[in-house]
Amino acid sequence: MNWETILFSVVVLLLVSAVLGLLLAVASKYLTVEQDERIDKVITMLPGYNCGACGKAGCAAFAEALVTGEVKSVSGCKVIKPDKKQPIKDYLDSTPGADGTYVKVEL
Repeated sequence: MNWETILFSVVVLLLVSAVLGLLLAVASKYLTVEQDERIDKVITMLPGYNCGACGKAGCAAFAEALVTGEVKSVSGCKVIKPDKKQPIKDYLDSTPGADGTYVKVEL
């Protein structure tokens, strides 16, 4: 092997890496999935045990179900303290989504 072959191989790998990096950057810009910001807020308001007692895979799935309206009651979370339910209800009742709609949940 001579140095020209090694140098050529290194240059080709650098070019391929640069092109793939550029493609990943463009893909991440155009292929991102926007998540409702209310989901993250509700996740922080839940106890965070991820026990699955609510019938969902964890607190994140339960929060998403609350925000999308799939679950209608905060009491679906079996381990949440009673004084923590009202803030979640108040938040969802008063905070609109990106489309301007509100989620009405029960305690």
